[in-house]
Amino acid sequence: NELSSTDSESDYYKYWIDWFVSLEGNEYFCAVDEEYVTDRFNLTNLNTEVLHYQKALELITDNLSNKPMTNELREQVEKSAMHLYGLVHARYIMTARGLSKMYEKYKHGEFGLCPRYHCSQHPLIPVGLSDVAFKEKVKLYCPRCEDIYCPKSRKHARLDGAYFGTGLPHMIFLNYSANRPAPSEQRYVPRIFGFKIHEVAELHRWQDEQREEQKKRLGITSSAQLPA
Repeated sequence: NELSSTDSESDYYKYWIDWFVSLEGNEYFCAVDEEYVTDRFNLTNLNTEVLHYQKALELITDNLSNKPMTNELREQVEKSAMHLYGLVHARYIMTARGLSKMYEKYKHGEFGLCPRYHCSQHPLIPVGLSDVAFKEKVKLYCPRCEDIYCPKSRKHARLDGAYFGTGLPHMIFLNYSANRPAPSEQRYVPRIFGFKIHEVAELHRWQDEQREEQKKRLGITSSAQLPA
């Protein structure tokens, strides 16, 4: 349930958040505004869910002191920072600003396209099956067929669903209701020799019922005694 792991060097990025969302495998995340992260009200109770919470927060906000740390402690702080960011992200994307960013990513197909043939490659939206961390991996929701799918890439499939929450797709279309896609009316109908599967099954049931009725009329108890 860890996010993408890498070394702590970030020579090409000035800010930790910019570096984090740029990591391969973290494409589903948007950049949380610094003002949101630094407002302690938005982080209520997260200190009970994250090991080394204070240091992790300082790392995210680029305020971690230069005091020496053991390699083991630094690794723990980095993992905690990634986990904390995921939890903050789940809250942020339910705000107007966060929804706007995720909606733009959805419109550009950055979360992938629905694999269902009749959805005509409609864009997907990340969704969690639980708001509790370490319960479920992230899934992808299609607003056309209203079903969920597993990400194609392993690097995305290992992301925790709690970092996106259970309500993101539905909140997006509450706010952008005019752009909600029409449900797909096309459905694949299984057939055998041109007959729908359920019609074949109904025919077989009717034949069985007629056979039983014939046995009762003739007083026959064994199907082997039926006339050909």
